[in-house]
Amino acid sequence: MTAIARYDGRRRLRGSLYLSVAVSALAALDIWVYPSFRDAFAGEDLLDAYPDQLLQLFDVQTMTTIEGFLATELYVFGWIILLGLYVAYLAAGRVAGDIEHERMDILLSLPVSRARTVTEVFAALAVPIVVVNLLPPAVVFVGSALIGESIAVADLLAVHLLSVPYLFACASIGLVVSVASDRADIAQRIALGVVFGLYLIESLVVGTDYQVVGVVAPSRHYDPAAILVDGTYDLVGAVALTGMTGLLLAASIVWFRRRDL
Repeated sequence: MTAIARYDGRRRLRGSLYLSVAVSALAALDIWVYPSFRDAFAGEDLLDAYPDQLLQLFDVQTMTTIEGFLATELYVFGWIILLGLYVAYLAAGRVAGDIEHERMDILLSLPVSRARTVTEVFAALAVPIVVVNLLPPAVVFVGSALIGESIAVADLLAVHLLSVPYLFACASIGLVVSVASDRADIAQRIALGVVFGLYLIESLVVGTDYQVVGVVAPSRHYDPAAILVDGTYDLVGAVALTGMTGLLLAASIVWFRRRDL
């Protein structure tokens, strides 16, 4: 029943482990340089010199605490932007790639429905999404302790757990593009543009009369700074992201059922 998901998952496991190590190395680097940044940003004087648009774009709350520094330098940049784009890119290339290289015809010649194919392809993305969140929390916790800083374990775990629905939402955007395209490279470019474009739009309209427009952006519903700095968990946002993922997955299934290959 889950042959496609298991096959895709196994193929993605090694790369996901490498990705987790790479992100952990980025976390270690951020923690290593934090003491010098903490002194430079003492009193927030240097932070006040930054343009408001830049502070808003990267959701900078404070850089004088380890939580605020990591929220900006690691989680906004690493999770919201880089990993969000990465999983959207992966999802966008999967179905479109099989169509482009004529593997999809062979797969659908087997007793497997189009709905099951799309669902299992999407389910396999749980491997990189989950694996990338396993090692970094330990690195962040231990690394912070080594430089004499402490970070709340509950908040640290929450920022990773709540990133899971966010990353699935980004992946579901890539999936919709993938089932609508015949070429993987085009689908991947569109998915990257859509995910990053939504992030930019949400960042620019927040706090304005048009901020309601940003509700369609996954980044509106996942705020690492609020979790780490304020200890605020947006569970409603996680539900919204889960609903968004389910809606886009359903749309992908319907689209793929109806299209000619």
